[in-house]
Amino acid sequence: MSVLKQKILDRTVTLGVVGLGYVGLPLAVEKAKAGFKVIGFDVQDQKVDMVNQGHNYIGDVVDSDLEKIVREGYLRATTDFASVASCDCVCIAVPTPLDAHQQPDISYVRSSAESIMPHMHKDMLIVLESTTYPGTTEELLKPILEKSGLKCGVDFYLAFSPERVDPGNLIYKTKNTPKVVGGCTPECTDIAATLYEAVLEAPVHRVSCPAVAEMEKILENTYRNVNIGLVNEMAMLCERMGINVWEVIDAAKSKPYGFQAFYPGPGLGGHCIPLDPYYLSWKAREYGFHTSMIESSMMINDRMPEYCVDRAMAALNDHKKAMNGAKVLVLGVAYKQDIDDYRESPAIRVIEALKKRGAEVCYYDPFVPEYREHGVVEKGIPALTEEVLKAADLVMVTTAHTTVDYDFVAEHAALIFDTKNAMKNVQKRENIRIL
Repeated sequence: MSVLKQKILDRTVTLGVVGLGYVGLPLAVEKAKAGFKVIGFDVQDQKVDMVNQGHNYIGDVVDSDLEKIVREGYLRATTDFASVASCDCVCIAVPTPLDAHQQPDISYVRSSAESIMPHMHKDMLIVLESTTYPGTTEELLKPILEKSGLKCGVDFYLAFSPERVDPGNLIYKTKNTPKVVGGCTPECTDIAATLYEAVLEAPVHRVSCPAVAEMEKILENTYRNVNIGLVNEMAMLCERMGINVWEVIDAAKSKPYGFQAFYPGPGLGGHCIPLDPYYLSWKAREYGFHTSMIESSMMINDRMPEYCVDRAMAALNDHKKAMNGAKVLVLGVAYKQDIDDYRESPAIRVIEALKKRGAEVCYYDPFVPEYREHGVVEKGIPALTEEVLKAADLVMVTTAHTTVDYDFVAEHAALIFDTKNAMKNVQKRENIRIL
């Protein structure tokens, strides 16, 4: 048994987590709760200061858990990557967004590797968790890390293990979600899997190489993208045919096999599902392959915000109102219900499209009192009052927060366009349009 593997089993290793966001902080907390000493690395002073003070800023982390492990010395944070030298295992969990040309931006992964490399030592494990295109670990990370003079698979271990964080999921958290691990060598896989088995309560699935693990993550999210694209197209067709698509889906999911329900909406949000298919399509072109079905679903989902604004405009026209100058209240800017995460939220694209059409837009979101887009801070209204609802020519529901009183909304709003079927239980429906 290797020295590092024994240290993991003995819980005498020091673990590092690079990136203290929606993925990294919950991972660091779970590792510390499992009895490991953890150092969190981030380039943002504010995040580092908050962690060191035991102040939580991520919805899926329990405030008291963070405060306790910081107080007991199991977790500390720093912006100084020199502390990597005292770590035995380092996980990279940084953003992998798209650039202005819808191509992968892996600059955060690259800079993380370059920051780690000067401080590496023998018998060290590096794991990339950031979602990326197949080949990143071996084609990008490995050459950078080997500039340290250490050889992968001989002097240090390298693996990919995709994050599976679902913000707001009340059942599956970091600790109880199964993990996939693929290392550059069988021993790399074994060491990385041993680490996750020591931290998590869920099983660890080992695959033959990092590329399989990278592709597996892309498949997970592309599967959702394609099926959501299908149901969004069905929603547009059903509207033309005068059929309630939500009733169609409810009927279809009564079948106990062969069908999984997906639901339409104003577009896709979050850090993974809207972005990952672009990573795959970009990489596929290197092999002269076009992901036609995937790209078709992306096109459908990408145009949903505009489609919803067109539907909103039609609803206003039916009430002899023009979109230009109309007062529109948007309910919800988070990308999914009951969370404060607005990354890639389609609601924000809806707001931008409404403003381009000349509407006067305000929004209410109990979880997101303000958001920043294109360097500008947008503030929501503080409360959903009768006066606010009556003043709106149109209310658009773009996030189905369960804390909103939809009966109250229906009672006082003149016209509602519900893109999420959040008001399905409202009895009085004369003023409600659904996607």
